Amino acid sequence: MNISFDELRDIKHRLPTGSVGRIAKELNITEQSVRNYFGANKFNQSNDLTGKHYQSGPNGGIVSLQDTTILDLALKILQEHTHS
Repeated sequence: MNISFDELRDIKHRLPTGSVGRIAKELNITEQSVRNYFGANKFNQSNDLTGKHYQSGPNGGIVSLQDTTILDLALKILQEHTHS
């Protein structure tokens, strides 16, 4: 799936407080891995791979996501948050 970097960051910024921790816990990954997925670039000693590729361009460029599991869960959380 392709998404602009700006769109990806916007989704992360709209998530309610605690969502990064919830995503990490539900997917059994580190919170830093979730942050990296949404554009952070801090890698721990195990060099977490986030399954994405950046291509420069407008709106922060295009991010090609190989696995949308984190994004799908983030969108689910946003949907829950808007319907509560």
